[in-house]
Order: sequence, then C-alpha cells, then structure tokens
Amino acid sequence: MAPAFAAAPSSSICGVRIPKACHFEAQSTVPKPRFLRNRVAAKTRSDATWSLKAGLWDSLRSGFLKNNNSTETVEPPPAPLEVEEPLPEELVLLERTLPDGSTEQILFSSAGDVDVYDLQALCDKVGWPRRPLSKIAASLRNSYLVATLHSIIKSSETEGGEKKQLIGMARATSDHAFNATIWDVLVDPSYQGQGLGKALMEKVIRTLLQRDINNITLFADNKVVDFYKNLGFEVDPQGIKGMFWYPRF
Repeated sequence: MAPAFAAAPSSSICGVRIPKACHFEAQSTVPKPRFLRNRVAAKTRSDATWSLKAGLWDSLRSGFLKNNNSTETVEPPPAPLEVEEPLPEELVLLERTLPDGSTEQILFSSAGDVDVYDLQALCDKVGWPRRPLSKIAASLRNSYLVATLHSIIKSSETEGGEKKQLIGMARATSDHAFNATIWDVLVDPSYQGQGLGKALMEKVIRTLLQRDINNITLFADNKVVDFYKNLGFEVDPQGIKGMFWYPRF
C-alpha cells in the first residue's frame, strides 16, 4: 500500500520517510526496505473472541495454519457481539508560558480533525513533496486512525483569543482485526527535539492496542530506524521482509 505522501530525505527523527524502494515507479534495482513490527503484546482477548495463538505469519495469513506439510483452513466460531471502539481521545501533553506572557498547550487528539491545507503546509515544512489535495483527503478519510498534535496559544492580552496550529500527525491503516501499519509520521521542525514525536508514537501505539490490534508495522529509512527501535519496533522480525510490486511501464 502506498503512503499518502512520498517522503523526502530529512534530518527529522519524527518523520517516517518511505525508502526509495517504496516509490511507485519502475526501477532496475530495488533496495531492501526496512520492515518493522512493534513487539508490544496486546491484552488477552475476551473468552468470546476467537484467539489465534500463533506467530506473526499466522496473523498475517488471516485464518490459515500449517499442519505438517499440509495447509488447513481454520473455521472461526460465530462472531462475538460487536464491541464499541473507544471514543476519540484528547489530551494536553504540555503546557508552558511563552516569553510574551501567552500560554501554549500541545494537544494530542485521535479524533482525526485535520485540515488538508494545514497538513500540506506541515509537509512543506519538513521537506516532503506535494501531492494532490484530493489524494491527501482520501488518505485521511480511509485511514483507521489519524492522530494529531496541535499547538494552541492563548494570548494574555486578548480575552478568548487563541491561535491553533497543526504541528504533528501520524495515521494508521488497518484490517480492523489483526494488523495496522503506521504512515506519515511528521513533526514541525521547530518543535522537534522536545520528545513530541516519541509521545505521538506512544499514543498511537497505545490507541491501537486498546482497539485489540496486535501486529503494528511501519516502514522507515535508515536515519530513523534507531528512533523506532527505542519505541519497541524490530527490524525484519522472524526474517520477514517487506516486499513491493512496481508497474512495468
């Protein structure tokens, strides 16, 4: 699945930049992408939920188990009662007083409230190439989770006046059952180095685990691999490699 944005190389430790191998174009030599998976285990499923206790491959195969040299289909039990997903979360991660006396809050939200023009401006700041706004909107609309960081500055002089700015975002696609892939992690360069990228990722991972998504993956270039390792991701777990198909024209 192609990301919403093709990521350009950047010094940001908080932006997931898809390797050149992920660009949707023909190449004679395809470099190996970095495939990472979060090793944090989710909570035990309820008794009414079908428990498929197997490795990563078994989850990815969505219902097939190997028995000796044969492959048999595992018939799931009747579907359990539908469980409501958690409501969107909003949380103030940081609050501080600025030199001019105004107050700034850094707000995390999983409500997916993103203006495409604000997102395009943020992508410009981190050096990502532009994409059609219609595709940006479609990628947000079709995502399973869209998490944001906003800076909200409240002036000490103007009653009720505040300035809200998008400074970070990450999104995830999912099959709503086993797997999720995180895309487009980015933080405004002027807010990097403050732990906000780490906080954003930790909140995204926790939100996915709360929704009983166990396998969490992402793609990252070499510059940010250590950043994601520190969050619990593994490179090529169990020898699994990320693979890509390119059009031959």
